[in-house]
Formats: sequence, structure tokens, C-alpha cells
Amino acid sequence: MSLREDVLRLDEGFFQDPYALYDELRETGPVRQVLMPQGVYAWLVTRYADARAALADPRLSKDVAAAGTLMQTNREPGSRRPEFGGELAAHMLNMDPPDHTRLRKLVNRAFTARGIEPMRARVQQITDGLLDALAERGEVDLIAEFAFPLPMTVICELLGVPDADRESFRGWTSTVTSTAPFEQIQAAGMAMAEYLVKLLAHKRTAPGDDLLTALIETSEDGDRLSEVELVSMTFLLLLAGHETTVNLISNSVLALLRNPEQLAALRADPGLLPGAIEEFLRYEGPINLATMRYTTEPVDFDGIEVPANEFVLVSLGAANRDPERFPEADRLDVARAPSAHLAFGHGIHYCVGAPLARMEGEIALGSLLRRFPDLALAGDPVELVWRESTIVRALDTLPVRLSATPIDPVEV
Repeated sequence: MSLREDVLRLDEGFFQDPYALYDELRETGPVRQVLMPQGVYAWLVTRYADARAALADPRLSKDVAAAGTLMQTNREPGSRRPEFGGELAAHMLNMDPPDHTRLRKLVNRAFTARGIEPMRARVQQITDGLLDALAERGEVDLIAEFAFPLPMTVICELLGVPDADRESFRGWTSTVTSTAPFEQIQAAGMAMAEYLVKLLAHKRTAPGDDLLTALIETSEDGDRLSEVELVSMTFLLLLAGHETTVNLISNSVLALLRNPEQLAALRADPGLLPGAIEEFLRYEGPINLATMRYTTEPVDFDGIEVPANEFVLVSLGAANRDPERFPEADRLDVARAPSAHLAFGHGIHYCVGAPLARMEGEIALGSLLRRFPDLALAGDPVELVWRESTIVRALDTLPVRLSATPIDPVEV
């Protein structure tokens, strides 16, 4: 097959139900050329073994500076794709070693399991406060009222972002991860960059007990983050620090409400919750397609050669539903044995915030299910709409009905 021949377009139907396409592609074309909504051509990887290998393959680069020139030759004629300047792009997710190694080293310690454990009591406190506010409500959008404010409050407190600015971040990040028109994405990125420059300047004159101040002052063998690196790293931590957890919470609740027997099993044995979090991540993870990589030389996937200088999209959602790796992959099973899902990626770009997301997810879901034993979907599930994003797997809203008699919260 020649390049650009028989290309599959990722359209609105894909966003609403990617799994139907993934099931077909794993059988008929596990590495397939696609055209993204932004007009960029890429190769889509859908089998677990290929996806895991691709995520750790050094021949697949994430060097955003070099990737920019490839956009000109791997783009549909007449299309435009937002290109953020260095002020938002110079973060570790857009770099290869040794630059990636250096930046990750400077932030890694704050996000280890041991590093985030002292935050557990505060996460529980924020969770209980949000649930208290819902106790007298009959029907709510669980995303707007709970799944969004919890991780946003946590990451903003961790970084030192003022309360009044948090809602702005919701709008900006929702836009930059969407398939919105070029001008809207570009404007959101510029607004966020301008805000972060001012915030960092404020932290220099009024340092606090927060991660942003620590990042400004941090040093590893005399190394420090530059101004551009600080802005980019803050952007990444804010975006990834709440977006994935919002979707983990809301997608997990939806999965349970659509599978009442699994919800009953989890209620009957709350000890299943830590393992259930891993199953939710596998079954309906917060990220659909990993951020783009490109081939620095030809790469072979099961006899299919992807030429050099081509973009590659690794589908975490498809890999995590691969029946060759996960028996009955399309079935939610909160008692499933631990599995090496790819929801947080694999290799050197494995999500640095995974321990925090797991902790927030466990506290949020455990507290929600205890507090509202009659939690149910409000309305027809088929009317739920998924956001049009190639990166995140996220609902627009999640309307639910709450139990009439709330149960007192207990510690997780």
C-alpha cells in the first residue's frame, strides 16, 4: 500500500465509539494509516504487543522541535494545526533523552508514591467537602460538581495556583485537548501561556510552600529549569494533573452504573477497590490515543513497515481491550487479576502523576459510593456525549441521581 492510499478518517463516530473500530482494526489492519481531524496523517497502532513495544521504542521520537518540520509533509493540503510556541512545548513529554531525562529528574521526586502519601488526608477532606455540598441535591452533573473540582483543587493547591483562576484552566485545557477550530485552540494556548508567565513571576517575588516555588528553586547537581522550561512544565503538570483524574473518576462511575452487577460486587467487598481502579483504567481509561511520536527510521510492526519520518499514534484504548492480552477484554470485572494495562503509558514517558491519580481515584470513588448508595444515571445512557478529542477519553457531562439519605463519610 502506498502512502496516503486507503487512509481511514477519524470522524465523529470514532469519538463516540472508538472500540468498534479498534475491534475491526486489530483483526484487519492493526497498524493502519489514518487522517486525524486536525488534518495530520499518522499510523494508528491498535494491538497490545505492538503498542507496548512502540511506547518504549527509541526509534519513535517525541522531539517536538524536529516534529514541527514533519507537519508540513504529513498534513492534508489546506489544513491547519495549532502550533504552540516554546513557552508551552518545552516540557518532558515533548523530548527525548538526554533532555527528557534531565527534566524528569527535576520533578520526579514530588510525584512518587511516597511523595504524595502526605496528601491523602487533604484529598479526603476536599472529597468530603464536595460530597457534603451534594448531599441535599437530587440530580447533578457529576463532572462539573465532583469529578472536575476534586483533582483541579488538588493539583492547583499542590502547584500554588490561586482559587479564583481554576475555572479558567478548565476552559483552556478543555479547548487545547479538543478538535475545536484552529483559532480557538491557538487562543486558549496563548492565554494559558500569558497567565503562567505572570504566575511564575509572582512566585518569584512571593514564594510559597508549593510545587511551583520548589520548581523555581530546585536544583540537581547545579541544574535548574529555564524560564521557558518552567512555563512548559507548569502547563504540563496542570493539564495532565487534573485532566486524567477527571476522566478516571467519571469514566469509572459510568462503567459501574452501566454494569450494576460489578457495582454490587464492589459495594459488597470494598477491599476490591484498589484493584478495581486498575480495571477502570484498563476498561475505559482517561487517555484514548497517546501523544504523537514519529519514526526516525523505518519501524516494523508484525510485518507492516512504517517508513521514516511518519507520525505514529499508539491507541491505549485499543491495546487495553486487546483480547490477546486480556481475556473477555470488553467485560468490566472489578475482581480481575492485576494486569499490565497501558492507561498511563509505558517506557520513559510513563505518567509521572500516576500515583497521585490512583490515590485520588480510590478516595473519590470509595467516598462517593459509600455516601450515595442509590447513585444512578439520570436520563438515557445513549444520550451521553463523549468529547471530540483524539487524546482524552472524556464525557461532556455525566448527569446522575443521588441517594436521598446520605451516609456519613469514613476514612479511606
